[in-house]
Amino acid sequence: MVDQHPADAAHRAHPRAHPRAPRPRVAAFFDLDKTIIATSSATAFSRGFLAEGLLTRRSVVASAYAQLAYLLGGAGETSTERLRAALSRSVVGWDVEQVSTIVRATLHDSIDPTVYAEAVELIAAHHAAGHDVVVVSASGTEVVEPIAEMLGADAVIATRMAVADGRYTGAIDFYAYGENKAVAIRELAEARGYDLAASSAYSDSVTDAPMLAAVGHGHVVNPDRALRRLAADHGWDVLTFRRPVPLRRLDRQVRVTTGAVLAGVALVVVALVWWRRRRRSG
Repeated sequence: MVDQHPADAAHRAHPRAHPRAPRPRVAAFFDLDKTIIATSSATAFSRGFLAEGLLTRRSVVASAYAQLAYLLGGAGETSTERLRAALSRSVVGWDVEQVSTIVRATLHDSIDPTVYAEAVELIAAHHAAGHDVVVVSASGTEVVEPIAEMLGADAVIATRMAVADGRYTGAIDFYAYGENKAVAIRELAEARGYDLAASSAYSDSVTDAPMLAAVGHGHVVNPDRALRRLAADHGWDVLTFRRPVPLRRLDRQVRVTTGAVLAGVALVVVALVWWRRRRRSG
């Protein structure tokens, strides 16, 4: 009989526990224009750009026309491309740092009143569930990043304009549109370890079908007939956003609601303590 070493016996009696694999991360990908905000982010800052001399009145009219076609005609390929082309032409020669300064200085006046309350509530719900929130937009990074920061998003996918000597050339290094959004989402998921099958995406645009199909839970917002049909084919949820509410007012509402809930809980606790003492004394 072979003697058994105590260490061998201990190892068999208490096998080494295998460490659990880390849970995959989950993300919620939100389109920006007409999904989080009820307007076009790319043209929302026109007043500030005009005041600082970056835009002429003629270019403002051209951008306004493109935005009107975009808002009234739906975010289809033609209207989106028309808006992109108008904006690309208008920014040639603009100083990048000046653009960023204007966007941050006018952020609340330009964007705050246009934010859908339903989108803010969804963002809060995803964060409460431990999910990252990613804003995905065809607008430029200098515009999208401050908006995403204001909303508390964790990451941004946006169009990158070509820059030379600190100024826009009018060319585009990466256009976050159509299939490109889905490609960027998959790349970000690979880098951050997102489980796309467990993740969600939200968009109002039929051109974002690749983005919606890239995740396990697609949601269409205020869809037109074509997008509603596509949602039915893919089993995507249909959501209706109606309430653009200034973020500051919404924040106050959240604080008031939270305060009321906490006050109610406190009253229940006090009543329970009083009832228990009453029982003991009786």
